[in-house]
Amino acid sequence: MSETQQPTELLDKNLDRSSLIEAALYVTGRPVDLKTLGSILGIRSEEKIRDTARQLKERYKNSGAIEILELSDGRFVMQLRPQYAPYVKRLATRQLLTPGPMKTLSFIAYKQPITQSYLAKVRGNLSYSHVKQLQEAGLISEEKLGRTKMLRTTPNFADYFNLSQDVQVMKKQLEQVFEHLKSEKMAVTQTKEPQKSP
Repeated sequence: MSETQQPTELLDKNLDRSSLIEAALYVTGRPVDLKTLGSILGIRSEEKIRDTARQLKERYKNSGAIEILELSDGRFVMQLRPQYAPYVKRLATRQLLTPGPMKTLSFIAYKQPITQSYLAKVRGNLSYSHVKQLQEAGLISEEKLGRTKMLRTTPNFADYFNLSQDVQVMKKQLEQVFEHLKSEKMAVTQTKEPQKSP
């Protein structure tokens, strides 16, 4: 039985609907669509499901380190508020990627669809092992194209990084992330530079 085929007779009628959505978002750890949430609640009306999820989102609005977000494609996700991440990231049970593969993944995501030969030209021969690692993690897919391969990100990539599954929207979101990182790096560099005496 799949997660979207849970029989409604198994549901305890005393359970609060928004708490069921809360449990679903907590357990999955990734964005969840309305159809899946509806299967947990035992209802089909997308309007009722969305309203219930939005009530839960409001409950989390001004409290604690966890937030509920409604993504642009209509899915909902439970995540750590960004300001808390630097303090607890070392406690995360899994580090997804080291800096090399992460840079390769960022390049693929921003330039996709991209040929593996072009990627190797820009990122070097290590990119071949990065691509293998990224495929094993389910973050990119490949498609044969003559003597090379066409690379693009998967829905898992969008889910993991809370990005839109629409590639054009995703690229705009990535631009904002890159700009933010660039300004942070510049601020850190400026504070480290020795002050010249007059």
